[in-house]
Amino acid sequence: MAAAMGVPRAARRVLRGRACNVLIPLLCPQRFSSTTFKASDLQIEMTKDPKPKPDPAKLVFGKAFTDHMLAVEWSKEKGWGKPHIKPFQNLSLHPALSGLHYSVQLFEGMKAFRGQDKCIRLFRPTMNMDRMLRSALRCCLPSFDKSELLECIRQLIHLDRDWVPDRDSTSLYIRPTFIGTEPSLGVSTSNHALLYVILSPVGPYFTTGSFNPVSLLADARFVRAWVGGVGDFKLGGNYGPTIYVQNEASKEGCQQVLWLYGDDHQITEVGTMNIFVFWKNQQGDLELVTPPLNGIILPGVIRQSLLDLAQKWGEFKVSERIITMGDLIKGLEENRVKEMFGSGTACVVCPVNRILYQGKNYHIPTMENGPEIAKRFLKELTDIQYGHVASDWILKV
Repeated sequence: MAAAMGVPRAARRVLRGRACNVLIPLLCPQRFSSTTFKASDLQIEMTKDPKPKPDPAKLVFGKAFTDHMLAVEWSKEKGWGKPHIKPFQNLSLHPALSGLHYSVQLFEGMKAFRGQDKCIRLFRPTMNMDRMLRSALRCCLPSFDKSELLECIRQLIHLDRDWVPDRDSTSLYIRPTFIGTEPSLGVSTSNHALLYVILSPVGPYFTTGSFNPVSLLADARFVRAWVGGVGDFKLGGNYGPTIYVQNEASKEGCQQVLWLYGDDHQITEVGTMNIFVFWKNQQGDLELVTPPLNGIILPGVIRQSLLDLAQKWGEFKVSERIITMGDLIKGLEENRVKEMFGSGTACVVCPVNRILYQGKNYHIPTMENGPEIAKRFLKELTDIQYGHVASDWILKV
């Protein structure tokens, strides 16, 4: 059916990726045949007013921004324009644009790391490009060449390389963003769009520090995503509605939300992170388990990296399967749970030590158990990210 719609085979492969169970029914075939922008056409305008760089010891996540940004415009009539690196500045937007009214908007989260050798590295950036293209197609925004965008991003980082901090637990956060800019109040495909990238030097994501445990509120009244929805795409509309629930968690003395799904209260994600449990399963085997990519889980880059590392170690069972709150509570009651932790680009690995569920606090013995596995994951990942060990997961800037 997709071929009859004029969707090229390559685009169908993107949409049928590991994190997507069914073909997305996009009725906008022209989005797949759009011309792409080229990094070789990149135009650079240097700032005439460079900003002072923040103290690396006092960085707050997402508050400081570098001197330059990348921007590329698209229209149905003209296709992609030339990419521009220009001074960081406000956007001029029509009040009716579709990105504001109907959340025709998506983004990515990446990081650049400066090692002791002063070299700047990107961590598995092609996975971010893959996910961004999937999200764009789901929003009926135009296709683009992933390698061309990545090269433009690399050149932006190189230009603002002095903004990449060199202190432990710091990095340069990279935020590619893609918005529909159709100046119309009609709910329809955007005929105009803007892709831009901004950079922000950051410290630890959580104010509690880079590896301090967090507490979670698990309340089945609130659902982040559902089967058949868009929970497995990195769309802005998936995040705004979670702020209310995060505030509810804070009122209950919890730092993050453990998102549940279904009548059996399946564990899905934690805050904006993927979730892992390390335990002895009911068969007595050591197991690392994380929810499957069934359409309601965001396919995280760090998530996949933890699975890849665990498979390489070969020391315990590694599973992607449904786990419910009932399964977790039974494991806690039988002293089988060893560690629970979240994973994500912003935090990397974050241990969990408490869950408030149905009015009862459940202690998770993560910190009492080292946490051996969470710390090992964190060390191996950061060793790769900061260049302490060589890896084909790295792209040097």
